[in-house]
Amino acid sequence: MDFELGEDQILMRDAAREFAEKKLIPIAEKMDEEEAVPPEIYKELADLGYFGMLLPEKYGGLELDSLSYVCAMEELARGSAGVMIGLSVHNSLCCGAVHNWGSDFLKDKYLPSMASGEFFGSYCLSEPDAGTDAGSLKCTADEKGDKFILNGTKSWITSAGVAKVFIVFALTDRSLGPKGISCFIVDKDTPGLSLGAKEKKMGIKPSDTREVSFVDCEIPKENLIGEKNHGFKVALSLLDGGRMGVAAQGVGIAQAAFEEAYKYAHQREQFDQPIANFQTIQFKLADMALKIEAARLLTYSAAWKKDKLGREASKFISMAKLQASETANWVANEAVQIHGGYGYVKEYPVERYFRDARVTEIYEGTSEAQRMVIFRNLGKK
Repeated sequence: MDFELGEDQILMRDAAREFAEKKLIPIAEKMDEEEAVPPEIYKELADLGYFGMLLPEKYGGLELDSLSYVCAMEELARGSAGVMIGLSVHNSLCCGAVHNWGSDFLKDKYLPSMASGEFFGSYCLSEPDAGTDAGSLKCTADEKGDKFILNGTKSWITSAGVAKVFIVFALTDRSLGPKGISCFIVDKDTPGLSLGAKEKKMGIKPSDTREVSFVDCEIPKENLIGEKNHGFKVALSLLDGGRMGVAAQGVGIAQAAFEEAYKYAHQREQFDQPIANFQTIQFKLADMALKIEAARLLTYSAAWKKDKLGREASKFISMAKLQASETANWVANEAVQIHGGYGYVKEYPVERYFRDARVTEIYEGTSEAQRMVIFRNLGKK
């Protein structure tokens, strides 16, 4: 087994690291305070190909393997978890839905613009009463001639305020429950689509998160992604990509928090010496590094298996997402502790990492949901 990254993976990792260090880290605190990403940041990311990382070259994508993708996502998350999550959702969930399940008409119409960054994608699955239990959707899509009429509300929608297209799941046959869900792509300017106010979140603040509502929103039948009543299958098939992105995000946040704690421990003096000289701090830093490396290796392994095994890699991806998200929270907590009182104020970035880390155990499937997935697959090789 070869644990050495290939030339392509190293290239993507280093390019993303350079962008994070030059463009994201210097303005990360400002983006957190203003709760927004400057448009020029997205423009630069688009010009570098980060909006079409997994798409084929014929649509303008980079056609990366999953390992190259998570290497890049980790570095971008180290720079700004709020910027990174929008790219993760766009690439894995939105582009993935159209590319893997859309008709040739939809692929040709949307994917080039999604790869170029002209169309930012937003993924609308969760609802006020449907989170982990995604099969209990209430949003409906009724057929009317050559159109579907959407009605309902979606919650916690990443990038809703900047998106140009929305991947929407709705009931097309109420009597079938989860088996009556269909998937659609909806343009932002479609009459009947409206956005709620920007959510005031604990962390990941630069990411524009809102409710998205549909009131008699008419969309053409050709905007159906996949077959009618097969939308739940579409959603389940995309979960692994989204969870893989959050695993990379968790590793990136943890790495950023560790680096700040390590630096601070060598600068901060107590009892006439750096606190890094004390064994208690040394053990904390050693444990942080250990957990990060374990989470990173599990994430890299899961990405490799995703390309080799497809859906059979779900157990390993859930393991990576669980381990990386719990590591991010634990490491960020320890980083704050090492900073002492300074870790509790915005002057030091570990306060932001602590807040950003928390949601990694919630979105793209809670830690409890990951454990359910892992348990259900324990009997499989």
